[in-house]
Amino acid sequence: MTGSSQGIGRAIVVRFAAEGANVVLNYPMPAQLDKANGVLDEIKKAGGAGIVVQADVSKPAEVQAMMAEAVKQFGKIDILVNNAGVEKHAAFLDVTEKDYDFVLDINLKGAFFAAQAAARFMVDLKTPGRIINISSVHEDLPFPNFTAYCASKGGMKMMMRNLAIELAPHNITVNNIAPGAIETPINAALLNDPHKLAALLENIPLGRLGKPKDVSGIAVFLATEDADYVTGATFFVDGGLTWNYTEQ
Repeated sequence: MTGSSQGIGRAIVVRFAAEGANVVLNYPMPAQLDKANGVLDEIKKAGGAGIVVQADVSKPAEVQAMMAEAVKQFGKIDILVNNAGVEKHAAFLDVTEKDYDFVLDINLKGAFFAAQAAARFMVDLKTPGRIINISSVHEDLPFPNFTAYCASKGGMKMMMRNLAIELAPHNITVNNIAPGAIETPINAALLNDPHKLAALLENIPLGRLGKPKDVSGIAVFLATEDADYVTGATFFVDGGLTWNYTEQ
Protein backbone atom coordinates (compact mmCIF):
# COMPACT_ATOMS: atom_id res chain seq x y z
CA MET A 1 0.00 0.00 0.00
CA THR A 2 1.73 3.16 -1.14
CA GLY A 3 1.26 6.35 0.83
CA SER A 4 -0.32 4.64 3.82
CA SER A 5 0.75 6.76 6.79
CA GLN A 6 -2.20 9.18 6.75
CA GLY A 7 -5.58 10.05 5.24
CA ILE A 8 -7.22 7.64 2.81
CA GLY A 9 -4.17 5.38 2.74
CA ARG A 10 -4.18 5.00 6.49
CA ALA A 11 -7.89 4.15 6.53
CA ILE A 12 -7.47 1.51 3.83
CA VAL A 13 -4.45 -0.21 5.35
CA VAL A 14 -6.08 -0.33 8.81
CA ARG A 15 -9.27 -1.76 7.30
CA PHE A 16 -7.36 -4.36 5.28
CA ALA A 17 -5.48 -5.47 8.39
CA ALA A 18 -8.76 -5.74 10.27
CA GLU A 19 -10.02 -8.01 7.50
CA GLY A 20 -7.03 -10.32 8.00
CA ALA A 21 -4.54 -9.08 5.41
CA ASN A 22 -0.82 -8.87 6.10
CA VAL A 23 -0.07 -5.27 5.18
CA VAL A 24 2.95 -3.33 3.97
CA LEU A 25 2.80 0.32 5.01
CA ASN A 26 4.80 2.55 2.70
CA TYR A 27 6.10 5.96 3.70
CA PRO A 28 8.22 8.19 1.42
CA MET A 29 10.76 9.87 3.70
CA PRO A 30 12.44 9.31 7.09
CA ALA A 31 10.51 12.18 8.66
CA GLN A 32 7.30 10.14 8.31
CA LEU A 33 8.64 6.99 9.98
CA ASP A 34 7.07 7.78 13.36
CA LYS A 35 3.69 8.33 11.74
CA ALA A 36 3.93 5.03 9.83
CA ASN A 37 5.01 3.18 12.97
CA GLY A 38 2.05 4.68 14.79
CA VAL A 39 -0.32 3.18 12.23
CA LEU A 40 1.45 -0.18 12.46
CA ASP A 41 1.21 -0.13 16.26
CA GLU A 42 -2.54 0.46 15.96
CA ILE A 43 -2.81 -2.49 13.57
CA LYS A 44 -0.82 -4.81 15.82
CA LYS A 45 -2.78 -3.86 18.92
CA ALA A 46 -5.92 -4.87 17.04
CA GLY A 47 -4.38 -8.28 16.24
CA GLY A 48 -3.20 -7.51 12.70
CA ALA A 49 0.21 -7.97 11.11
CA GLY A 50 2.36 -5.81 8.89
CA ILE A 51 5.64 -4.09 8.21
CA VAL A 52 6.68 -0.55 7.32
CA VAL A 53 8.90 0.10 4.30
CA GLN A 54 10.35 3.40 3.16
CA ALA A 55 10.21 4.01 -0.60
CA ASP A 56 9.91 7.08 -2.78
CA VAL A 57 7.39 5.89 -5.35
CA SER A 58 8.77 8.29 -7.96
CA LYS A 59 11.92 6.10 -8.02
CA PRO A 60 11.24 2.70 -9.63
CA ALA A 61 14.27 1.06 -8.01
CA GLU A 62 12.93 1.88 -4.54
CA VAL A 63 9.49 0.60 -5.48
CA GLN A 64 10.96 -2.67 -6.76
CA ALA A 65 12.93 -3.09 -3.53
CA MET A 66 9.74 -2.51 -1.52
CA MET A 67 7.88 -5.21 -3.45
CA ALA A 68 10.79 -7.62 -2.99
CA GLU A 69 10.73 -6.97 0.76
CA ALA A 70 7.00 -7.67 0.85
CA VAL A 71 7.54 -11.04 -0.85
CA LYS A 72 10.47 -11.81 1.45
CA GLN A 73 8.33 -11.15 4.53
CA PHE A 74 5.00 -12.64 3.41
CA GLY A 75 5.81 -14.98 0.53
CA LYS A 76 3.70 -13.25 -2.09
CA ILE A 77 1.88 -10.11 -3.17
CA ASP A 78 -1.78 -10.50 -4.03
CA ILE A 79 -3.09 -6.95 -3.53
CA LEU A 80 -1.53 -3.63 -4.45
CA VAL A 81 -3.18 -0.35 -3.55
CA ASN A 82 -1.62 2.62 -5.34
CA ASN A 83 -2.55 5.49 -3.05
CA ALA A 84 0.47 7.84 -2.95
CA GLY A 85 -0.53 11.17 -4.45
CA VAL A 86 0.25 14.88 -4.42
CA GLU A 87 -1.16 18.04 -5.95
CA LYS A 88 0.25 21.46 -6.76
CA HIS A 89 -1.87 24.61 -7.11
CA ALA A 90 -0.74 26.82 -9.98
CA ALA A 91 -2.34 28.60 -12.91
CA PHE A 92 -1.46 26.79 -16.13
CA LEU A 93 0.62 29.74 -17.40
CA ASP A 94 2.70 29.61 -14.23
CA VAL A 95 3.32 25.86 -13.93
CA THR A 96 7.04 25.04 -13.82
CA GLU A 97 8.71 21.91 -15.06
CA LYS A 98 9.60 21.14 -11.44
CA ASP A 99 5.92 21.40 -10.42
CA TYR A 100 4.84 19.18 -13.30
CA ASP A 101 7.48 16.52 -12.64
CA PHE A 102 6.69 16.48 -8.91
CA VAL A 103 3.03 15.67 -9.54
CA LEU A 104 3.39 13.30 -12.50
CA ASP A 105 6.35 11.40 -11.07
CA ILE A 106 4.46 10.45 -7.92
CA ASN A 107 0.88 10.18 -9.14
CA LEU A 108 1.36 8.46 -12.49
CA LYS A 109 4.92 7.23 -12.88
CA GLY A 110 4.86 5.93 -9.32
CA ALA A 111 1.60 4.04 -9.82
CA PHE A 112 2.80 2.68 -13.19
CA PHE A 113 6.00 1.14 -11.87
CA ALA A 114 4.44 -0.03 -8.60
CA ALA A 115 1.82 -1.89 -10.64
CA GLN A 116 4.52 -3.32 -12.88
CA ALA A 117 6.65 -4.51 -9.96
CA ALA A 118 3.68 -6.08 -8.15
CA ALA A 119 2.32 -7.70 -11.32
CA ARG A 120 5.70 -9.28 -12.08
CA PHE A 121 5.67 -11.02 -8.72
CA MET A 122 2.03 -12.04 -9.15
CA VAL A 123 2.79 -13.58 -12.55
CA ASP A 124 6.07 -15.23 -11.51
CA LEU A 125 4.48 -16.73 -8.39
CA LYS A 126 1.26 -17.59 -10.25
CA THR A 127 -0.74 -15.60 -7.70
CA PRO A 128 -4.16 -14.18 -8.68
CA GLY A 129 -4.03 -10.50 -7.89
CA ARG A 130 -5.76 -7.19 -7.40
CA ILE A 131 -4.39 -3.79 -8.37
CA ILE A 132 -6.45 -0.94 -6.94
CA ASN A 133 -5.56 2.64 -7.83
CA ILE A 134 -6.76 5.56 -5.75
CA SER A 135 -7.50 8.02 -8.51
CA SER A 136 -9.78 11.06 -8.19
CA VAL A 137 -12.97 12.50 -9.61
CA HIS A 138 -10.49 14.62 -11.54
CA GLU A 139 -9.66 11.73 -13.81
CA ASP A 140 -12.82 13.01 -15.54
CA LEU A 141 -13.68 16.32 -13.91
CA PRO A 142 -11.78 19.53 -14.82
CA PHE A 143 -10.04 21.31 -11.94
CA PRO A 144 -8.69 24.73 -13.00
CA ASN A 145 -5.27 25.59 -11.55
CA PHE A 146 -4.51 21.90 -11.03
CA THR A 147 -3.88 20.84 -14.63
CA ALA A 148 -0.88 18.63 -13.84
CA TYR A 149 -2.90 16.82 -11.21
CA CYS A 150 -5.79 16.25 -13.63
CA ALA A 151 -3.34 15.00 -16.27
CA SER A 152 -1.92 12.51 -13.80
CA LYS A 153 -5.33 11.17 -12.85
CA GLY A 154 -6.57 11.09 -16.44
CA GLY A 155 -3.46 9.10 -17.29
CA MET A 156 -4.18 6.76 -14.41
CA LYS A 157 -7.63 6.07 -15.85
CA MET A 158 -6.23 4.96 -19.21
CA MET A 159 -3.39 3.05 -17.56
CA MET A 160 -5.95 1.14 -15.49
CA ARG A 161 -8.02 0.26 -18.56
CA ASN A 162 -4.99 -0.99 -20.47
CA LEU A 163 -3.66 -3.02 -17.57
CA ALA A 164 -7.09 -4.57 -16.98
CA ILE A 165 -6.87 -6.06 -20.46
CA GLU A 166 -3.17 -6.99 -20.41
CA LEU A 167 -3.23 -8.61 -17.00
CA ALA A 168 -6.59 -10.40 -17.22
CA PRO A 169 -5.00 -13.60 -18.65
CA HIS A 170 -3.00 -13.79 -15.42
CA ASN A 171 -6.17 -13.46 -13.30
CA ILE A 172 -5.15 -10.01 -12.11
CA THR A 173 -7.90 -7.41 -11.93
CA VAL A 174 -7.24 -3.68 -12.12
CA ASN A 175 -9.67 -0.98 -11.00
CA ASN A 176 -9.72 2.65 -9.89
CA ILE A 177 -11.43 4.28 -6.95
CA ALA A 178 -12.13 7.96 -7.60
CA PRO A 179 -12.75 9.86 -4.36
CA GLY A 180 -14.35 13.27 -4.39
CA ALA A 181 -13.89 15.72 -1.51
CA ILE A 182 -12.70 13.66 1.46
CA GLU A 183 -11.77 14.91 4.93
CA THR A 184 -8.01 14.32 4.76
CA PRO A 185 -4.85 16.39 5.40
CA ILE A 186 -4.55 17.24 1.68
CA ASN A 187 -7.82 19.19 2.03
CA ALA A 188 -6.83 21.06 5.20
CA ALA A 189 -7.01 24.48 3.51
CA LEU A 190 -10.52 23.76 2.26
CA LEU A 191 -11.69 22.52 5.65
CA ASN A 192 -10.47 25.75 7.24
CA ASP A 193 -12.17 28.06 4.73
CA PRO A 194 -15.91 28.25 5.56
CA HIS A 195 -16.79 30.11 2.34
CA LYS A 196 -15.10 27.59 0.02
CA LEU A 197 -16.39 24.66 2.04
CA ALA A 198 -19.99 25.92 1.88
CA ALA A 199 -19.71 26.45 -1.89
CA LEU A 200 -18.39 22.91 -2.35
CA LEU A 201 -21.09 21.35 -0.21
CA GLU A 202 -23.71 22.97 -2.43
CA ASN A 203 -22.31 20.84 -5.27
CA ILE A 204 -22.48 17.56 -3.34
CA PRO A 205 -25.98 16.05 -3.47
CA LEU A 206 -25.42 14.06 -0.27
CA GLY A 207 -24.57 17.32 1.48
CA ARG A 208 -21.35 16.31 3.23
CA LEU A 209 -17.69 15.61 2.67
CA GLY A 210 -16.61 12.02 2.43
CA LYS A 211 -14.78 10.19 5.21
CA PRO A 212 -11.70 8.01 4.64
CA LYS A 213 -13.82 5.01 5.69
CA ASP A 214 -16.12 5.69 2.71
CA VAL A 215 -13.17 4.89 0.47
CA SER A 216 -11.75 1.99 2.47
CA GLY A 217 -15.03 0.07 2.19
CA ILE A 218 -15.01 -0.04 -1.61
CA ALA A 219 -11.29 -0.91 -1.55
CA VAL A 220 -12.02 -3.96 0.57
CA PHE A 221 -14.82 -4.99 -1.78
CA LEU A 222 -12.50 -4.81 -4.80
CA ALA A 223 -9.98 -7.01 -3.00
CA THR A 224 -12.46 -9.80 -2.22
CA GLU A 225 -13.84 -12.68 -4.23
CA ASP A 226 -17.10 -10.72 -4.54
CA ALA A 227 -15.25 -8.60 -7.11
CA ASP A 228 -13.72 -11.49 -9.07
CA TYR A 229 -15.50 -10.41 -12.27
CA VAL A 230 -14.86 -6.69 -11.86
CA THR A 231 -12.00 -5.16 -13.83
CA GLY A 232 -11.31 -2.07 -15.91
CA ALA A 233 -13.74 0.10 -13.93
CA THR A 234 -13.66 3.33 -11.97
CA PHE A 235 -15.78 3.53 -8.83
CA PHE A 236 -16.68 7.11 -7.90
CA VAL A 237 -16.91 7.79 -4.17
CA ASP A 238 -18.02 11.40 -4.27
CA GLY A 239 -21.51 11.83 -2.82
CA GLY A 240 -22.80 12.59 -6.33
CA LEU A 241 -20.35 15.47 -6.92
CA THR A 242 -19.21 14.46 -10.40
CA TRP A 243 -22.62 14.83 -12.03
CA ASN A 244 -23.63 17.92 -10.08
CA TYR A 245 -20.45 20.03 -10.23
CA THR A 246 -19.95 23.62 -11.37
CA GLU A 247 -16.70 25.49 -10.92
CA GLN A 248 -17.00 28.53 -8.66
